[in-house]
Amino acid sequence: MATVLVDTSILYAMADLDDAWHDPVKAFLKNMTDVLVVPITVLPEICYLLNTHLGQESERKLIASITQGELRVEGLTGDDFRRSLQLLETYSDVNIGFVDASMVAIAERLKINRILTTDRKHFSIIRPRHCRSFDLLP
Repeated sequence: MATVLVDTSILYAMADLDDAWHDPVKAFLKNMTDVLVVPITVLPEICYLLNTHLGQESERKLIASITQGELRVEGLTGDDFRRSLQLLETYSDVNIGFVDASMVAIAERLKINRILTTDRKHFSIIRPRHCRSFDLLP
């Protein structure tokens, strides 16, 4: 089964009915059968956003989806931290940030080419080691 990495922006769009990406993301995920992998670094970011902007119930729903196996959480290795630092230095001119850098490191380690994100700015310029470029979905 294929795997896709999930960014904060997608999780937020799914939770916020008023988000401009909500309907397109919902429609895209409706027929998705791939394994959805969320980097551990995304969780604090999305939980903060959900709790702050949409309330505790929204945050609890995300954690429930993880416990029910709808989303798989992927941790970081020492090599992922080292690669993240390299990426932060390489792309310092566009300020990709640690969460995005860690996503790239995990994608490289797991050989994942596809990222579910609304962030076209950062992920479209990063050149991963394992493929020419990422396929950005939806």
